[in-house]
Amino acid sequence: MSRRSAILVLEDGRTFHGESYGSVGETFGEAVFNTGMTGYQETLTDPSYHRQVVVQTAPHIGNTGVNGEDDESDRIWVAGYVVRDPARIGSNWRSTGALEDRLGVEGVVGIAGVDTRALTRHLRDRGAMRVGISSVEDDPRALLERVRQSPQMVGADLSAEVSTARPYVVEAEGTHRYTVAALDLGIKRNVPRRLAARGVTTHVLPAGSTIDDLLATGADAVFFSPGPGDPATADGPVALAREVLSRRIPLFGICFGSQILGRALGFGTYKLGYGHRGINQPVLDRATGKVEVTSHNHGFAVAWPGHEPGTPAGAVVPDQVVETEFGGVRVSHVCLNDNVVEGLRAVDVPAFTVQYHPEAAAGPHDADYLFDRFAELIEGRGPDGQPGPGRNHSEGRTNA
Repeated sequence: MSRRSAILVLEDGRTFHGESYGSVGETFGEAVFNTGMTGYQETLTDPSYHRQVVVQTAPHIGNTGVNGEDDESDRIWVAGYVVRDPARIGSNWRSTGALEDRLGVEGVVGIAGVDTRALTRHLRDRGAMRVGISSVEDDPRALLERVRQSPQMVGADLSAEVSTARPYVVEAEGTHRYTVAALDLGIKRNVPRRLAARGVTTHVLPAGSTIDDLLATGADAVFFSPGPGDPATADGPVALAREVLSRRIPLFGICFGSQILGRALGFGTYKLGYGHRGINQPVLDRATGKVEVTSHNHGFAVAWPGHEPGTPAGAVVPDQVVETEFGGVRVSHVCLNDNVVEGLRAVDVPAFTVQYHPEAAAGPHDADYLFDRFAELIEGRGPDGQPGPGRNHSEGRTNA
């Protein structure tokens, strides 16, 4: 594919020059960086990256081409793509094409030849910010003006834009054990696959679904998926989570779903400086004392009492039970890089969350056990495997 000159302009005016990569054109979004050294196809097709321009910190991208098996949705979702040294030839026995060709076909505007290390350091120092990439505009000042007119991520309500339009079902593998209703706020394909491996049939429902829609599936439990945007805008899913909690239906939330549940329990959310994105983030599981290497993609987090935004760097999240309308809640997981809350566990209702991605895709499998904890929660045990608050939601179904 022939290339032409391209520019990248951040909203603070910092400019980088390179070559077009993928589609020729112009794009805008929030500039974020991903530290994963593998899994670029899963990153590109992750709906949580909707309206974000992804900077890959790994210098070589495209080495294994693309294939028909590793997509986490039915399209590429990133708003733009930034790489340093794109592979000239992709080589892998599963490869069915070149990454740059795929970007071009799907209209994804990218830029190559950029000093991604310098760009990443700038974003770490200044925070995630709006950005524009153009291979049709050669005046940085003109592009900067359009960047500053583009929408911000704070206040963005995006889950409905990436959610499924119609419900669908992913059947359990082998013997069916449970049925789960999954609210699709930007779900990745590997979530229902990991549940299916445990005998769970998953009904994936649109983001605007009601409590009656969830109960109509005959679900034993509810799952709130990852997704893009500002959780402070997601009033509908928050209200739905409160309905689920009030009926004591077992509930598990991941990433955006964790933030939704946090809000439903009465906690606030806030935007991180530059977020966590990659497959090498260390997280402490307070229930076991083990440290997991985990996959992350989130720019917002739950504000915990005593550990709100502005808390001094390095301050440890208090290990305490906080009383809420739905009973006690404690922090179950903490990021060891910056002490951000990475999981919540309800004490008196069957619900828990994690801020990161136990389904990986891409990433390590250290946190895969969390799907087992979900199954234990459905069985009536707590999310730490101990006797829990049980699942007394048949009455909730009757009264729905």
